[in-house]
Amino acid sequence: MAAGTASGPAADGPASGATLAEQAYRAITDRLVTLQIRPGAPVHDARLAEELGLGRTPVREALKRLETERLIVAYPRRGTFATEVQIADLGHISEVRQQLEPLAASIAARRATAADRERLTGFLARLEPAPGTTDDDTELLRLDMAVHRAVYAVTHNPYLEATLIGYDNLATRIWCLFVDRLDGLDQHVHEHGQMLRAVIEGDAPKAAALAAEHVDNFERAIRSVI
Repeated sequence: MAAGTASGPAADGPASGATLAEQAYRAITDRLVTLQIRPGAPVHDARLAEELGLGRTPVREALKRLETERLIVAYPRRGTFATEVQIADLGHISEVRQQLEPLAASIAARRATAADRERLTGFLARLEPAPGTTDDDTELLRLDMAVHRAVYAVTHNPYLEATLIGYDNLATRIWCLFVDRLDGLDQHVHEHGQMLRAVIEGDAPKAAALAAEHVDNFERAIRSVI
């Protein structure tokens, strides 16, 4: 869902000072996770480099990283392809997230600095849409990813952060596959508000419980349409 302080798709904008390989990784991950690059589709490094305005070297570095995260697969003499979305993996992914998402929320609530709390507070406004507005599904999914990554970062544990980003990427791909058949995407995303408040207030047990409920709601929603 990578070593060092990991970052996910460009769900929250490009980070200042990111390397070219990191920029390529974020941009390509966003395309894979939101299914702009469809499961099973070929992934061409030269084409991506041209589209992203980057050299082939950082793109290739990004693709190597994405292969370890199971978002692409390379076959000798055949090429590189986006991995298929396997619904059978839903249970395995949820099993891990049910343990680690509450852990991350709990740790974040205990470790959040004043700067962390200020950043998380900024997300609360984004989770409260103006009356009468309807968010685009893709933008809602990017906001969902950005909130998750913000909480992971507040754990100040790069290994937990990287692991959860990888699993969240895989889970979001499954969600994107069924987004046209799912109701309540906005509710699913905006329910993060309560969990963020618990983290900001330092209420670790409440943050953990809300994170666990969010993962359960995700799996239940997917299973309702398959």
